Amino acid sequence: MAEFSIIDTYFNRKNVNSIDLGVGDDSALLTPPPQQQLVICADTLVAGRHFPLDTNPHAIGWKSVAVNLSDIAAMGAKPHSILLALSLPQIDHDWLKGFSQGLYDCCDQFGVSLIGGDTTQSPHLTISVTALGWVDTGKAVTRSGAQVGDFICVSGQVGDAAYGLQHLGHPLQKRLDYPTPRCHLGQQLKGLANSMIDVSDGLAQDLGHILTASKVGAEIELNQLPIDATLKKLQQETQWKYALAGGDDYELCFTISPQNYETLLQQQLDVNISKIGQITEQNGLRIIKNGIDHPLKFQGYQHFA
Repeated sequence: MAEFSIIDTYFNRKNVNSIDLGVGDDSALLTPPPQQQLVICADTLVAGRHFPLDTNPHAIGWKSVAVNLSDIAAMGAKPHSILLALSLPQIDHDWLKGFSQGLYDCCDQFGVSLIGGDTTQSPHLTISVTALGWVDTGKAVTRSGAQVGDFICVSGQVGDAAYGLQHLGHPLQKRLDYPTPRCHLGQQLKGLANSMIDVSDGLAQDLGHILTASKVGAEIELNQLPIDATLKKLQQETQWKYALAGGDDYELCFTISPQNYETLLQQQLDVNISKIGQITEQNGLRIIKNGIDHPLKFQGYQHFA
């Protein structure tokens, strides 16, 4: 009965939005809103691979939700609910209390409900979250819509989390442990952005997915990258490596027409937006500084390295 005791104690509470049937049955039941499409994504976090082994359990719970909500945001969708599959080496009530509180704190901030999942024993701590959201039918922002002449933009700052991982205890570690999914911005970009992706594996690598899907090229100006003052004190190549290939930023990278960019700036935004480049006809990613090419000497996060 340990599994059901864990669920009842830590993962069974009143839902924060419309759910027909949630935690406690074989499956959850949802009624889709009219004229909406279901958006679904999943991410798995493995201890020692996706977060340091001594990470605070509250931070692990928060991040497990946040990285999935970031994917929902990248489609221009509104997050709705999550499913949790949790594999535990052992039952540690202090850990479970902190983890579940972090998970719910993130859910509460973004209006999301936990509606089901699974728990089991495993030699390795593994957390898999599936997130669900809704978007107006035909309005999802995908990777394949970038147009020649679009501005390339990114929210917030890039490189913070990668720096925090290499300098544990530094204030930027908070950006590693507690990423902020840009849910509100994602919904604002619906109908304005032509393409979008969340930055999880490094800005250059993730932008490359847009270029491949859209069959276009791009130019990025290094001087326009939004990086923290801490990174600006480093050698330039090191700055650029963190910003372009560090990963774990969970910011939104999107392409948008000049006209729609001006429209976006007239809205009330909850995060800074930086214009870092432009979509071009010529395939590939060109990285420049003051008109001079700076070819990449590094790559983004590799899941099977």
